[in-house]
Amino acid sequence: MLSALALARRIEAGELTPRAVVEMCAQAIAARESEIGAFAALDIEGARRTADASASKPLRGLPVGMKDIFDTVDFPTAYGSSIYSGHRPKSDAAMVMAVRRAGGVILGKTVSTEFASLQPAGTRNPRNPAHTPGGSSSGSAAAIAAGMVPVAFGSQTGGSVIRPAAYCGVAGYKPSFRLLPTIGMKAYSWSLDTVGVFAAGVEDVAFAAAATTGRDLRIDGTTANAPAIALLRTSMWSQASADMQAALERAARAAEAAGARVSELVLPEIVEEAMRCHGIVQDHEAFRALAYEYDNHRDRLGPMLTEQLGKAATITTDQYDEARRATRRARQAFADLMAKTDVILTPSAPGAAPQGLGSTGSPMFNRLWTLLGPPCINVPGLADKAGLPLGVQVVGRFARDKVALAAARFVENVLKD
Repeated sequence: MLSALALARRIEAGELTPRAVVEMCAQAIAARESEIGAFAALDIEGARRTADASASKPLRGLPVGMKDIFDTVDFPTAYGSSIYSGHRPKSDAAMVMAVRRAGGVILGKTVSTEFASLQPAGTRNPRNPAHTPGGSSSGSAAAIAAGMVPVAFGSQTGGSVIRPAAYCGVAGYKPSFRLLPTIGMKAYSWSLDTVGVFAAGVEDVAFAAAATTGRDLRIDGTTANAPAIALLRTSMWSQASADMQAALERAARAAEAAGARVSELVLPEIVEEAMRCHGIVQDHEAFRALAYEYDNHRDRLGPMLTEQLGKAATITTDQYDEARRATRRARQAFADLMAKTDVILTPSAPGAAPQGLGSTGSPMFNRLWTLLGPPCINVPGLADKAGLPLGVQVVGRFARDKVALAAARFVENVLKD
């Protein structure tokens, strides 16, 4: 994998040019893209021509992959659907412009599942191509894992950043809700859709997020203070694989041995109950966000999405409104709970990436956090008995993203020891 931070430092020092990084990416793409299928569109020649002109900007001209649900004027944007094959938007999404203004060079559009839903898109996991890379940000996670780009952007409505990051063994960062702009990104659920960042390690995602937002999110060069960590298994703990359970326990014990204050946490009933609200809010909004496609091109939607939207049509506005009220109550209870700790440590997924490409895996360990809106980071560095990556998830306080990123780096570092 390519470390965005290490590459940026070498460019700053004059040891490397952005054009040279583009060539590294081009070589990795030439070697593995035909097998992995991480990209929906590429423009390596365009990146070669323009990369060096951005060397002085925050992203230092680094190549970037953008999930194919972000509008781009110089790439087709199909949102993972044949309905929009060849579609050329008239303007860039706000996140795309943030990348460009920060000096990122968009190398290509990474594969998204259909409208960022659960319908698989065919991308393979670079760690083992017989397994799914997860979704819906399938191509973004796979491109990082295969060393095709040092930074990639995706989105999460259920678990579409954290889960594929875990499956592919990379760092994934879902910021606090609305920290990154969604204007110009194909909506699935406007109350939940969150832009996320993929990179090789935790410091790399923090660097990329800082560069594109102008916020004080970088954690490199800072002291890794031992955080207070609450170990959380949730009511779904029994559905985590034995390897995943052991990985979480190992991460907690390693953090404690390094000086972290580790405690056990049980979610209050009001927060546990909020898990059911995610599906109601998401699906009610998806039925409206995708109304045009469902009403006019239903025959071109995949079977999973067609079934999901058909069921969503039965959700009443009263059910939706009550789910939103329950969500607000749960967010307040969660905020009160987080006053007692720095971060939560919990599984990123039920286990390693499932075999086959018929599913992107279950987001059961992600939905609650997307609903509540706090920052989440997948910490790579663990594996199951077969050698497939396992990810542990650090969940922070809402709008305290730098604290969460620093804690995630702490966990990442102790797992390397």
